[in-house]
Amino acid sequence: MSGYPDHAEGGCMCGAVHYRTEGAPLSSIYCHCRSCRHHTGAPVVALAGYRRDQVTYTKGTPRVLASSPGVGRAFCGDCGTPLTWEGDGGEIGSMVEILVNTFDRPEDFAPECHIHHGERLPWLELHDTLPRYRVWHDGDDEPYLHGPAE
Repeated sequence: MSGYPDHAEGGCMCGAVHYRTEGAPLSSIYCHCRSCRHHTGAPVVALAGYRRDQVTYTKGTPRVLASSPGVGRAFCGDCGTPLTWEGDGGEIGSMVEILVNTFDRPEDFAPECHIHHGERLPWLELHDTLPRYRVWHDGDDEPYLHGPAE
């Protein structure tokens, strides 16, 4: 993925958990699914996706909630900062999607699209020109919108 850093660092609010990534992320997205919104308390979430072997915890160990079959959501056990979505990335294998705002430099991870846009809160629409997918994006899916819903 071009334009993203080859490595990055970040962690939780209190500093008990810190991580490092190696290599650029496979994706950077906005997710509107109810599960991500519920995990973070935010109306939309920005995530940068990595293969599990690209992410190392350099300080502390996050707690992981099994939020649904095959999906874990990591957070700091001390301060509660939500950190990741973790699960099966299909052909990619095991993935870790890091909440962009936990990076030391979140500005380096501008999202490229919106996923689960069909689940978005009706009172929130981001005014950008990014493609929007009702559910997920992969090589076979076409976005149903480019730019805000009307």
